[in-house]
Amino acid sequence: MTLYVGNLSFQISEQQINEVFGEYGRVRQVKLPIDRETGRKRGFAFVDMDTPTAEAYAIEALNGAEWMGRTLRVNIARPRSNKGNSLTAHR
Repeated sequence: MTLYVGNLSFQISEQQINEVFGEYGRVRQVKLPIDRETGRKRGFAFVDMDTPTAEAYAIEALNGAEWMGRTLRVNIARPRSNKGNSLTAHR
């Protein structure tokens, strides 16, 4: 499964996300989308963790937590119905 991480600082790096989420279990992959037109980070990321237990711990600990002056939004990502296998936040 994949986690959606929203309301991130635009200065965040994949390594920083990996370190924070790594406190709750092994991180397999971090995707930090970049805006095609501006080249800037888009303020959200997708994190793949090793186990559902690690994902649950990360969601419980980090959803609503303040990091780099922003309140994080962390939940399970779900496929977007209009773009094939793309992911989006679960609302």
